[in-house]
Amino acid sequence: MNETIFLFFYNLAHQSVVFDWLVVSVGEWLGIILIGASLAFLLLHRDPAIRQHLKEIGLVLVSALLAWGLASILKLLIGSPRPFDAYSTVKPLFTVADQYGFPSGHATFFSALAIAFYLHHRRMGIVFGISALLIGIARIIGGVHFPFDILGGFALGTIVAVFSHRYILPSIRRTFRL
Repeated sequence: MNETIFLFFYNLAHQSVVFDWLVVSVGEWLGIILIGASLAFLLLHRDPAIRQHLKEIGLVLVSALLAWGLASILKLLIGSPRPFDAYSTVKPLFTVADQYGFPSGHATFFSALAIAFYLHHRRMGIVFGISALLIGIARIIGGVHFPFDILGGFALGTIVAVFSHRYILPSIRRTFRL
């Protein structure tokens, strides 16, 4: 099933230069835009209590960075090949920095970011969640991830964000008296 879904999406690639450009733009550049937008939102939105503001920044940063770090470790431990390594006919639209695909670091990071936002700002969380989904689909179409890599990343990012919200953030609050 993982292969069937992958092939469905991957077969959309290499059909149109414009579509391929759009996939690469979403899969690589939307993430950078989201990071910038999240930092701008957290730093510029007007919150009556600075402590609440610091709590939100802490939750988002801790969740996203912890999720990305765990995904990097799991990739090395699991060693799951990327689609272009598993199938010689797959020509990726992206260049990738690491060798392994599961879990997707992009899906993990951006789902953690989306969930962290959702816990404090539902609308922003929904926007970031939709963006994370688009990034994940673009990375499947681009031939650098299987659907299971993306789903694993979404699950890991969600777990880390919720864990951070429930356990790590209260510890940070007690330590810094926020």
